[in-house]
Amino acid sequence: MPARPAPPDPMQHALSLAEGAVGLSEPNPRVGCVIVSADGARLLGQGHTQAAGSAHAEVMALRDAQARGESTQGATAHVTLEPCSHHGRTPPCCDALVAAGLARVVVAVGDPNPVVNGAGIARLRAAGILVEMGSPLQAAASRELNIGFFSRMQRQRPWVRMKIAASLDGRTALDNGASQWITGEAARHDGHAWRRRASVLLTGSGTVLADNPRLDVRGHAIAHQPLRVVLDSALATPPGARLFEASAPLLLVAADPDDGRAQTLRARGAEVLSLPGADGRVDLPALFAELVRRGTNEVHVEAGARLNAALLEGGWVDELLVYLAPLLLGAGRGLAALGPYQTLDQARHFAWHRVDRVGEDLRLLLRRPGSAAT
Repeated sequence: MPARPAPPDPMQHALSLAEGAVGLSEPNPRVGCVIVSADGARLLGQGHTQAAGSAHAEVMALRDAQARGESTQGATAHVTLEPCSHHGRTPPCCDALVAAGLARVVVAVGDPNPVVNGAGIARLRAAGILVEMGSPLQAAASRELNIGFFSRMQRQRPWVRMKIAASLDGRTALDNGASQWITGEAARHDGHAWRRRASVLLTGSGTVLADNPRLDVRGHAIAHQPLRVVLDSALATPPGARLFEASAPLLLVAADPDDGRAQTLRARGAEVLSLPGADGRVDLPALFAELVRRGTNEVHVEAGARLNAALLEGGWVDELLVYLAPLLLGAGRGLAALGPYQTLDQARHFAWHRVDRVGEDLRLLLRRPGSAAT
């Protein structure tokens, strides 16, 4: 095979490759790896993490080099996350890099997983491999791509992103409930790209009853649909809801489920879980603990004003993803049933992260101060 020139910035190229693991590698992090020759002139191999239980980025890059007949002896690997050092579903990537004869490994950021967390770098160095850390910008880019993984490992909770489509005056629907469509087609397509990032798509039974959504990822290639979770205290979800038309897994979380209704919904293919709280609603701390137990990195919320308010008041929301349409709806439904507050100090504060135009609408990304990667 003809030789391939090395990319001008191997780590940036590795970060681009890591994007290919979105919607594929959950619950594992999204990692890219680029292997270049000792002189930095030739690209020997490249790859990104595959589905859980399959090859990680480093092994994919080594396989690519081997398939092309390239020797990795004395080569340099650029990896967007510290290579793993433990036996999970796959052998340690550190061992694969050592066996391949690499002389140097550049790592964008350390792995926050307690079973790695520096042990991978230490093992490489013990084998005589020169390990260097990438730039602060490269580290930030890798953390950003894996914001949910870092949150789960460091805070023992998933990264919770709340998506809202609203008018300029903060309305998500008219007074009669009509909401399709406040934002344009480009914003709706972009919203599905954010759904694709998530491990879990979360909504409430009120949204199911009002909008009858499928709540899956459409319009974007994805290897595994996210788990759809409906908070449904009394199991009001109808057996004929469009949720059951999609192939994605469905979890209904109740507070005090009726056995007959639970049996009917299970027969339709849903999993039903009871997590009763003291107020007769679903216990939110227990819910998020359960999602962490299931390996959930990112939760994408698309819900109504009541559930939005409960999540915001409980301090569960790390990020707001707001699509703002250039129109005024007047009297209508708000984005969250907060308050009423008596002082401005009681307001929920967020910090601006990004503002972009998407079609005719604005996409606002805001983060809660003190949350990870703020």
